[in-house]
Amino acid sequence: MNVNRLLELHELAKQDCKSYLHKRFLYDQLVHEKGKHFVGIAGARGTGKTVLLRQYALDHDDAFYLSADTLDHEDDVWDLICTLRDHYGYRTFLLDEIHFLSDANALLKRLYDFLDVRIVFTSSVALAMHASAHDLSRRVRLLELRVFSFREYLALAHGIILPSLTLEEIVSKQWSPKHVRAGQYFDAYFEGGILPFSLEEPEPLVLLENIIEKVITRDIPTVARLLVEELEIIRRLLRFVGRSAVDGINYSSLSRNLGITKYKAEQYAGLLERAFILHQVFPAGTNVLREPKVLMAPPCRLLYRDLKDAVVGLREDFFTETMKQAGIGFHYLKSTRGAKTPDFLIEDCVDKLVVEIGGPGKGRSQFKGVAVDRKQVFAHISVPSGHQIPLFMLGYLP
Repeated sequence: MNVNRLLELHELAKQDCKSYLHKRFLYDQLVHEKGKHFVGIAGARGTGKTVLLRQYALDHDDAFYLSADTLDHEDDVWDLICTLRDHYGYRTFLLDEIHFLSDANALLKRLYDFLDVRIVFTSSVALAMHASAHDLSRRVRLLELRVFSFREYLALAHGIILPSLTLEEIVSKQWSPKHVRAGQYFDAYFEGGILPFSLEEPEPLVLLENIIEKVITRDIPTVARLLVEELEIIRRLLRFVGRSAVDGINYSSLSRNLGITKYKAEQYAGLLERAFILHQVFPAGTNVLREPKVLMAPPCRLLYRDLKDAVVGLREDFFTETMKQAGIGFHYLKSTRGAKTPDFLIEDCVDKLVVEIGGPGKGRSQFKGVAVDRKQVFAHISVPSGHQIPLFMLGYLP
């Protein structure tokens, strides 16, 4: 590919992104990244990685957007970057869909070690990004572009700008009336608005189903040596998790119900977690079997059950997503057969906090006998009520 053609595609990419009026919250973090390290952006398909890079190119004259899937096999990316740097003055290169390059890691190492340039790269094969960041060690900082937080959804879908809240502020009810009023939009967010492409797609769940199929058929085989028949097992695993009650889904139940070994159940669940489709939450304590509780990334559960049947699991999916986005460490609490136990233990806060997630009628009976001073019910309600804090308040975490 000649350089003039690359320059033309770069200008077209910048013009294309002008139709996107809003920027993901991650954009500001990317702009303010300092240091010699390169930046990799990992995230599920459809979260807006390409648009983010093009917006950066539009805002920065020294940045050049290059999509790897437009290159021919004979193109030498090293030579292209050298030419664009030496003759056209570009210093930052935005490499989109880097997995299309035959040896991306070797290229990144060479660029880091021998050229004074900045590299930001993405890949829709989110599974491979974590391996790349580990292999490249100090050369790369990996950022995640996940689904919308509730606060980001409010900003981009409704133009409502609200400050973030720490977990301590939420539990001590240090929020504003505006935070409460915005809760009227939570159900729309909860039922599909959490997906970034919902801003342009009237039926986001249909597109989500297509994305998951691409992950199974195209992404997973690039990072794991699996037989063709194993891909169908992965589809069955997702259907089983999506259609089952939220409690009791772990490696043992997956193994038993799918007719696979626990090793395979762990492998498949790990792959799907790295693809931002499943979540694994490990139990609290040291004297318990270290099998995680397997949840789904919201709103994937709605592909397998209608909202009425899925809502219990979807609430726990939302809680888990918010904790992981905020970087807050937590565990689920195992119970003995027939005993009522709260859902989660958050140790990553000032004092340990035991949390129960539920609907409007959720009470405090699960807290009986739990030897932790701080206990909180997060309920799927529109306004605070007694001991209940609205579940949507967790969507304001930083």
